[in-house]
Amino acid sequence: MATKGHNEVKESLREMTRIYKPKDPKKFVKDYVRKYRITGGYEEELTHLVELELGKLDSSVS
Repeated sequence: MATKGHNEVKESLREMTRIYKPKDPKKFVKDYVRKYRITGGYEEELTHLVELELGKLDSSVS
């Protein structure tokens, strides 16, 4: 994945995480990768990104 495209994917995923607040980050990322045809091999990194974003959301609510 190119650097510019990779950053766009990460930012898009962060925004979607803020909007949808998924209960299962792995399933959310799997569906995202399938729907937007992201190159394979990035699921773990993107899942970690979703988990971090959900942690930020939880801490900001408290």
